Amino acid sequence: MTYPKIELHVHLEGTVRPETLLEIARRNGYELPVDSVEDLRALYEYRDFAHFIEVFMLTSSALERAEDFRQIVVEYAEEAVQHGAVYLEAIFSLGLWRGLDSDLVFSGVCDGADEARERYGVEIRLTPDIARVYSLDEALTVVRHAIKYRDRGVVGVGLGGPEAEHPPEPYAPAFELARAEGLASVPHAGEHAGPSSIRGALDALGARRIRHGIRAIEDPALLQELADRRVVLDVCPISNVCTRAVSSLEEHPLPRLVAAGAVCSISTDDPAMFGTDLSTEYAAACSLGFEPRSFYEAGLEGALCAEGTRARLREIGEAFDWGAVPAAEAKVP
Repeated sequence: MTYPKIELHVHLEGTVRPETLLEIARRNGYELPVDSVEDLRALYEYRDFAHFIEVFMLTSSALERAEDFRQIVVEYAEEAVQHGAVYLEAIFSLGLWRGLDSDLVFSGVCDGADEARERYGVEIRLTPDIARVYSLDEALTVVRHAIKYRDRGVVGVGLGGPEAEHPPEPYAPAFELARAEGLASVPHAGEHAGPSSIRGALDALGARRIRHGIRAIEDPALLQELADRRVVLDVCPISNVCTRAVSSLEEHPLPRLVAAGAVCSISTDDPAMFGTDLSTEYAAACSLGFEPRSFYEAGLEGALCAEGTRARLREIGEAFDWGAVPAAEAKVP
């Protein structure tokens, strides 16, 4: 039984299935290290977070045209809707490190979100990421383009990349500009770096939500603050296991985070790369002792959409018969 789901944390580059990556790479004349779908799937078998970043960059580099970005948005929307998605917040990178035209990226992603809404009825909002390897000037470039495309569904700005080596504080001016222009701060923090990363995201970047945030469990005072302030954590259980942020699903801190009062939504992060999907993530979270409705409501609380959209999402949640969801839905396939 498919039940409604909200996803707040999915990287568009990480939704590209091997078949699509091969198609786009051939279309663009981009040379991959392998030339078959089977070999690409093998490449996605991660050793650690550094290996994940390596493969993520490989996939990102194949995307060169506005059509590429439009395609990956529409294809993921089609997939996510099959798993019950009614609202998505999609993350994407601008490719400044390889000289990609930012308007090309934004226009392609925005066109894809519009097409997905028309074809599948799913609402998509957009949150470009500042890569932690960017200079402050490059970070400001991301923010200025995000401001330019606010009327096309851009609602926030994120911070992603190698968290442990690059703390959030140097990017404070970029996030100050974003917030001044009505864009929310939604940085990654507390996945592969400890509580100090989350503290920096809150204090220096004015984070509205924390993407991941699971290492808040190591600092009871910080965790209590997150709970008191209702700062939603975008938790991605399967991703955390795949990147070795946690050793196993059974040892995931999600139950302790929720028990402490933290508001936790559930997302896929990079579904194609981690061999997961939205149903599997919700089932993984529910297997730890939760009801799916609680994650829908957390997603609703954390969503950056306007009140009209929020009201429609609330109506969907209230109208659905959550009691009819079979117990088997709480087991990981």
